[in-house]
Amino acid sequence: MAITMEKSLFIFLFIAITSIASTQAGNFNITNKCNYTVWAAAVPGGGVKLNTGESWNMNIANGTNNARIWGRTNCTFDNSGVGKCQTGDCNNTLECKTFGTPPNTILEFALNMYNNLDFYDVSLVQGFNIPIKLTPSSSSCGMVNCTRNITDECPAQLKVPGGCNNPCTTFGTSEYCCDLSSAKSVATNASATCTPTNYSKFFKDRCPSAYSYPKDDATSTYTCMGGTTYDVVFCP
Repeated sequence: MAITMEKSLFIFLFIAITSIASTQAGNFNITNKCNYTVWAAAVPGGGVKLNTGESWNMNIANGTNNARIWGRTNCTFDNSGVGKCQTGDCNNTLECKTFGTPPNTILEFALNMYNNLDFYDVSLVQGFNIPIKLTPSSSSCGMVNCTRNITDECPAQLKVPGGCNNPCTTFGTSEYCCDLSSAKSVATNASATCTPTNYSKFFKDRCPSAYSYPKDDATSTYTCMGGTTYDVVFCP
């Protein structure tokens, strides 16, 4: 069958629009290599169940600030996607629209921002539940990870079922949270401070490239050019 000029134009426009759309998003390949099921989560993006060896490919639009990817453990959901997870739960739903609850190891992103750069990090500010690794497709950009099984080494004061809480979650004071936003901090009327603590050093010693407390910027923030593809692995 001959292709008319109108059809040719339509095909050209479709390819052009598709190409533009693909350059306007960061691409993420998320794989579970844990020997247990992980319920992957992303905001924006939703969430899926990943058995061992399974992957999820998703896009996050360029210009998105404060995007997050994390894993949830020990979840139970019904056929409508309502349920609960032991760690990383997002308002009792399979497809997340809110950030996960501590403890959860987090990847944070701001895509195609200043100078068309992506900014990204791995954060333990909400504690730790799953080892994780992020590798950009460009070899000139830094890989970030937290591969140590911190749960097994967690201090008794921070240990909870399924993970290891950050001290801000546990104690809620300005010493650990770097602000006065929590009820405990307001009650103490303490001055806001933001320096490393013995607890944050515990996390930093085990995962040097990760955020260990809220202002741990100097050694924990990485950049790559916008439009990069990122490989995310649970239990690398």
